[in-house]
Amino acid sequence: MNPIVSIIMGSTSDLPVMEKAAQLLNELEVPFEMNALSAHRTPEAVEEFAKNAHKRGIKVIIAAAGMAAHLPGVIAASTPLPVIGVPIKSSLDGMDALLAIVQMPPGIPVATVGINGALNAGILAVQMLSLENKDLEKKFISYKESLKKKIVKANEELKEVKYPFKTN
Repeated sequence: MNPIVSIIMGSTSDLPVMEKAAQLLNELEVPFEMNALSAHRTPEAVEEFAKNAHKRGIKVIIAAAGMAAHLPGVIAASTPLPVIGVPIKSSLDGMDALLAIVQMPPGIPVATVGINGALNAGILAVQMLSLENKDLEKKFISYKESLKKKIVKANEELKEVKYPFKTN
């Protein structure tokens, strides 16, 4: 089994956030890899990864970073693949990372999800892959239906919550 999604994080301290993307990909049976690479501590390795990811069969890269958050942009600069940036809340409530990732120059886009939004990054990657994979599309549609069912169930449970002035 060869990975088609690569989850890259600046350090393993990002793993508790990035696990949400990994769990979704695993649930939907999308082969993926996870690695730690640093735009500042291992710049040569980041460049080598970015330049060669598509040659290894990777289709989408999810890159997480906190603070200065250069990792997703550095990867995007050296790959033809779509890059989804996940800003990590590590300082300044994650706003520094969000702004660093989302403010890319023309020609070097990074699709950016919310702070600590790894699950949405995984969902976006699956949506991209579903464009050419009908089996994955069916799994994703089923996943979306399960989200609807959770809300319906939650509303049924809320009916049982009683307050003197609650009207439903």
